Amino acid sequence: MKSKLSRRRVLKGVGGAILGLPFLEGLSTKSARAQAPSVEPFAIFFRQANGVAAIQTTTELGFEPERFWPRNPGALTTENLEGRATAELSSYANRLLIVGNTNMRQFAYGDGHARGALQLLTARGPTIDGQGGNSEAAGESLDHRIGRELNPSGNESLFLYAGSVGGWLGGPCISYRSAGNRRSALVDPKSAYQVLAGDNTAGASQEAILIQSRRQQSINDLVRGELGALLARPELGSADRRRLDLHLSSVRDLEISLSCRLSEAEEQALDASTGGSSNNGDVVLATARLHMDLAALAVACGFTRSVAIQVGNGNDGNSQYRDPETGNLMDNFHFISHRRQSHNSTGSIIAGSDLLHHKVDVQFAATFRHLLDRLAAYEFPEGSLLDAGMAIWLNDLGNGPGHSNINCPVLIAGSAGGFLKQGQFVKLDGGDITKTNHARLLNTLGTAAGLRTAGGDPISDFGDPSLNRDLLSELLA
Repeated sequence: MKSKLSRRRVLKGVGGAILGLPFLEGLSTKSARAQAPSVEPFAIFFRQANGVAAIQTTTELGFEPERFWPRNPGALTTENLEGRATAELSSYANRLLIVGNTNMRQFAYGDGHARGALQLLTARGPTIDGQGGNSEAAGESLDHRIGRELNPSGNESLFLYAGSVGGWLGGPCISYRSAGNRRSALVDPKSAYQVLAGDNTAGASQEAILIQSRRQQSINDLVRGELGALLARPELGSADRRRLDLHLSSVRDLEISLSCRLSEAEEQALDASTGGSSNNGDVVLATARLHMDLAALAVACGFTRSVAIQVGNGNDGNSQYRDPETGNLMDNFHFISHRRQSHNSTGSIIAGSDLLHHKVDVQFAATFRHLLDRLAAYEFPEGSLLDAGMAIWLNDLGNGPGHSNINCPVLIAGSAGGFLKQGQFVKLDGGDITKTNHARLLNTLGTAAGLRTAGGDPISDFGDPSLNRDLLSELLA
């Protein structure tokens, strides 16, 4: 009797590497497919700091036009996105849910960036009021809870970081195991890949690492015999073979991109000095894209149902992104978000800084599109990996100068298997800015990712108990 090969049948390499095979229709019975989908819901969170270039009137520059949000609530059309940073996502308009009027609680963090970043995935206030840059969130983050309750084999959710390590709020700051228990993030994509591949050389001697690297050949090569036998199975149709080829080439492409993103000298210098940390915006976003490649691979192979990717420290106060028109690196992004040459309300005004902020937003939108491209490339019987789960682009603040806790951007790609609406721009609570609904959003996303109560109902217990935590019906399909 032939054993059924599910999507979680794994390829085992050196050190117990687990990079799972995609779902193969020819090796699963019709009844099994009807009982269980080949891809389970997941969530990949992508964090940007400092708000966006939205319509506002500032003391520094006066009126600033809308450059981010779609023109009108309703269907996401090319015309509705034209001229906005979100136009970078036009090719995915029918698979997007853009959520406006997401409002956070004005918890007493003592600093707007701490309030936004630490509350972003926790919907919790501080452990101690008024600590500012020394603050900690008073609860678990959603990415960790999804991993803790849903991940196979006890794997913790992935937390990945791109940017300069250290700085405001200590660098990685959005993921928590529990109150005050902040998680460390994987900064270097190579280290993150080693976690997926089961390779652990931490603390090993140089000789041991050399021996390990010689043994750690491509996972595809290590299991060539098994794959050859699998590809020879008569049950596999052409669609199965395409899925398998796509998955294996994705692993190979990832290995190539990790080894070739920098010259050998640049990579050695980077590894020796900071382990992947950088304040050059080109390197920061390139690292974020590599993390996205890893995130897509991790959810495709069943390693995790949750990934959080943070870009920049608490206020992204070190990164300098490039102006595509001049070719030069712009000012510190936090300065640009303040519209001044400082980390506070002093300093000279940066002329045209609202437009510079927009240019950063466009680059983040293009980086988010890279993640969508990666997820859409994995195809299964029910649709692509993007259709099965959610990629969520979040921002700590509604805008830069005001550090607003109102109208914080949320863009969701993918319907989590049909749970969420798509192709829409929705303003929560009819645009009523007095409604605090951020915890409701996180409970809705957690439920979409598969979290349930002991009785099998949608969750409504995530975040501070003083907040409304009911699901947002306007987001449901």
